[in-house]
Amino acid sequence: MTFVGPLGLTIEDDALQADLVSGLAEVEQILHNATVDDDDLIAQAASHLIEAGGKRFRPLLTLLCAQFGDPAAVGVVPVAAVMELTHLASLYHDDVMDSAEQRRGAPSANVEWGNKVAVLIGDLLFSRASALMAGLGDNVIRIQSETFARLVSGQIRETVGPRATENRVDHHRSVVRDKTGSLIATCCRLGSLLAGADEQTVARLAVFGEHIGVAFQVGDDILDIVSSSEQSGKTPGTDLREGVPTLPVLYALESSDPADERLRSLVSGPLDDDELLAEALTLLRAHPALDRVRADLANIVEQARKELVDLPECPAREALSVLCDAAAWRIA
Repeated sequence: MTFVGPLGLTIEDDALQADLVSGLAEVEQILHNATVDDDDLIAQAASHLIEAGGKRFRPLLTLLCAQFGDPAAVGVVPVAAVMELTHLASLYHDDVMDSAEQRRGAPSANVEWGNKVAVLIGDLLFSRASALMAGLGDNVIRIQSETFARLVSGQIRETVGPRATENRVDHHRSVVRDKTGSLIATCCRLGSLLAGADEQTVARLAVFGEHIGVAFQVGDDILDIVSSSEQSGKTPGTDLREGVPTLPVLYALESSDPADERLRSLVSGPLDDDELLAEALTLLRAHPALDRVRADLANIVEQARKELVDLPECPAREALSVLCDAAAWRIA
């Protein structure tokens, strides 16, 4: 039987499948335990996103990287749950900041309970993630704290935007590394570290994680433009509608070609008109900016793949290589 994980990850090895299925079941139980509360409203709001599902990509990656040491080591499963709790908590905050109406096919927490409750529930999940970290050692706590600082820093810089003297593409790339890449890097780092992998392996996996995290975010930016709702499960042009300047848009805005004047005008701000949004999507799909972003994605994926070359040969390394393939194939 083939294990089919998130983002196109397939695993054929029976022993690895068994470890992952068992580990993810334990992670799921920890996640549900983290939302238990005597107050019914708090319990319902805290479990809202967990019950809505999700890819569980971060805990899966944590467990995969633990295969380079002892995957049964104390702390591996708890830290995998911490990675997902941190991600989920950040989503509560993101939805408030973006005024999002839906998350994972359900009304967002801010729609259900209001912005103030949604922010506080995010804070609650962060605190419960921290409680889980308390027994894992000072070094693990330090790494998680540094990661959380990067997440917040990236969100602040995205909210404020680039300085007048700062290149917008460089600013965007640094935001993606901090908001998305940093937590996925930490999944790989802590999974392998707590499993007792050697120092070089831990370092390589952390670099791999940051690259692959950025790669999937860039892929999401492309899919937001080129995919249909049936393919992606999301409404195309969501970022355009909200005025979020993703990499394809930033590349299009760099164009000085007079023929691109209409496109530049359309994507310079939020698009809340359906006809204008459809026009912008049509123009972007035919624009060289997309080819440029696809080339960027291929380069990032290859950077991630290079980090795997000197790792110990094992089914987990093959799975990480398949993940690189998935990052490239899903936008083909």
